[in-house]
Amino acid sequence: MTSPTAVSTAAINSPPNDKKIPIAVKLAYTAFAALLLPVYLTHYGPTNFLYFCDQAVLLTLVGIWIESPLLISLCAVGILAPQLLWIVDFLGGAVGIPITGMTEYMFDASKPLLLRALSGFHGWLPLLLVFLVARLGYDRRALPIWSAMAVATLLICFFLMPSPRPDAGLLPVNINYVWGFSDAVAQAWMPAWAWLAAMVVGLPALLFLPTHLVLRRLMPSVGGTRILAEA
Repeated sequence: MTSPTAVSTAAINSPPNDKKIPIAVKLAYTAFAALLLPVYLTHYGPTNFLYFCDQAVLLTLVGIWIESPLLISLCAVGILAPQLLWIVDFLGGAVGIPITGMTEYMFDASKPLLLRALSGFHGWLPLLLVFLVARLGYDRRALPIWSAMAVATLLICFFLMPSPRPDAGLLPVNINYVWGFSDAVAQAWMPAWAWLAAMVVGLPALLFLPTHLVLRRLMPSVGGTRILAEA
């Protein structure tokens, strides 16, 4: 006869849902990615995938098919807060009250409509990630791993990628806002190195960590680590 302790331990260590991600979700997201990837590569080039949000698109594509809690958790902890800021700025811009200017490109008629329409994923991908984490569980290793990835990406973008310029066209510049929120001109509030340092420290501390704490509290944890910790 199985003991109550064994039953409770098995329940804790079982995944949140035995059948996790519906096939319709996988196919719909794959169709979106199949359109976005060649269009972005053709118009923007491969460096566009240094953006955190575009990295999340690729990781999510893999994560939904192999149903990896870690890959999906990486995307969630990394972009939920920044994308909330994107949504707020976009809504502000739509009513003529831009907040940061980071979504100015969405209202730039000189940019192809298809590109701007595809960029609408910034609005719905966060919702999809919340759904996926709820289905797969949250892997708390996401915070240190994504933070390390983000710092490496910021350094690459600052030292190796183009800085803001008003004539950039579709060339990805100021990737991940390492020179300020405008793609046309660098911020002048502080020295460039100070802005970069603020990004390196501030993103993990002010965006990724709070998101991690919320997900850890509200979402099922992979392997039941949260339940065990609270026991």
